[in-house]
Amino acid sequence: MYALGTWVFSVLGALVAIPVGIKRKSLAPLVFFGTTGTMLDIIMGISACEREHAERQMKLLEEQNAAVKLLEEQSATVANAEAEF
Repeated sequence: MYALGTWVFSVLGALVAIPVGIKRKSLAPLVFFGTTGTMLDIIMGISACEREHAERQMKLLEEQNAAVKLLEEQSATVANAEAEF
């Protein structure tokens, strides 16, 4: 999924709220759409961070597993070479 910036929904909320607020002669739409947009930005940002963290952890785990397998193979090779002596 393509992640929009963490400011997009705040700007969209304000752009929607301004004409609605002018038409209704009230600040309530600005409060509603502004806070809703901000909350969406926060939620999307946290989700993106959690996803990136999980991907990074998975990559580190794969690298660690590959290193362990390589060490096991090398130690088995050394053990076989010593057994032949």
